[in-house]
Amino acid sequence: MKSDHIDLSPFYKFAGEHVAIGIHAIDTKGKTILYNKKMREIEGFDFEELADRSLLEMFRFDQHESTLLKVLQSGTPVFNVKQTYWNRKGQEITTINDTYPVFEERKLIGAIELSRDVTTLEKVIYQPLKKYGEPITFSAITAVSKSMKKVIATAEKAAMAKLPVLLVGESGTGKELIAEAIHWAHTSERQMYTLYCHGTDGTLLDQLGEEIEQMGDGTIYCERIDLLPLPMQEQLLKMAEERSRGNTYFIASVGDDPVELIASHKLLKDLYYFFSSMTIKLDPLRHRKEDILPFVEDYFSRHRMMVGSVVHGLDKEVSALFHAYDWPGNLKELELLLDEITSLLTTQEVVTADMLPHHFKLKTDLKGAHQPEDFIVQSNTELLPLEDYLFEAEMYYLQKAMDLHGNNVTKAAAALGMSRQNLQYRLRKIKKNEAQT
Repeated sequence: MKSDHIDLSPFYKFAGEHVAIGIHAIDTKGKTILYNKKMREIEGFDFEELADRSLLEMFRFDQHESTLLKVLQSGTPVFNVKQTYWNRKGQEITTINDTYPVFEERKLIGAIELSRDVTTLEKVIYQPLKKYGEPITFSAITAVSKSMKKVIATAEKAAMAKLPVLLVGESGTGKELIAEAIHWAHTSERQMYTLYCHGTDGTLLDQLGEEIEQMGDGTIYCERIDLLPLPMQEQLLKMAEERSRGNTYFIASVGDDPVELIASHKLLKDLYYFFSSMTIKLDPLRHRKEDILPFVEDYFSRHRMMVGSVVHGLDKEVSALFHAYDWPGNLKELELLLDEITSLLTTQEVVTADMLPHHFKLKTDLKGAHQPEDFIVQSNTELLPLEDYLFEAEMYYLQKAMDLHGNNVTKAAAALGMSRQNLQYRLRKIKKNEAQT
């Protein structure tokens, strides 16, 4: 008798790969067992990169608290958690996550996360300082560091010269603020349009062309052109060359040294040449920490005017924490943190350490360094052998150093206070160990 049973696994696989929601599942050891196409687009990893990675490698605790980790520890689901973080490609991503524990015969076997990418929506409803409803001009940008004063001075010259501008800097450094300030210094009558070059959607440039037709002459800011595939970069170059012959003014940004981007085939050389008439580099906030307090004071001043609060500053402990922290998300991360702090203010005039969000306390030295239990999912009776734990911790720390320095061994070794040869030896040892497991 012929069975009517149908193998549903191909259907589940097809649905998982084509659904518009990111899916990421891990087992109890933190190993990735399911990672669909949409999640790859969001986080920038490939399944092969994650399949054999440990929990410590997979989660970057200096960026955001992992909902997958939380659910794996608690065994209870969490819903509608909004996360803003910087993925492996240096893109700023915002997701809303539902995360569930997975049980089999009442035994926890892992966790699965469903992520809705709301990055584009967030960029529409939230941009640094834009919520105040005023144009961003050079006078509105708070900066006291020498490097930012030089940026502003160069940008003012660029606006006067009316030449294409290339802004270089990490996510969150304020490139879009400088772009808008150049626009308003260049013209006060025309519109500004921002093209977010995240992803491979081939309709992006078609939409840009339609927008240009509607807005007429104006300013086009192409954010992170290095994230566009090279064929789309060629298409953008053709459009920019044609439109710039009229009165359309072009500004662009990249997230890293353009020469290195060209060498690694992430940036089209001719597109770089088009924008390189004026190249302006913005330093990350960790290299200009003197800009932190002026930014905070300006934020509080605007907050007092907007909602009538009385907050006016940070106490000494919080100020010291802010200056000790490296701000991987730069000014955007700082502003998001201030948003979170001020949302809970009532009559407080000064922000104290107890008012800081828990996730930020974990990333600073307020309660000391991370404890082992912060990193590894183990019950009190199921500890890892010490040798295994130390290897995991070393692997995590070395990879973190490599990530922070763009996989440049020389820079990472200098930051870790060791020789280049010693770091290479340790990295080879880790790869050898991974190959044997």
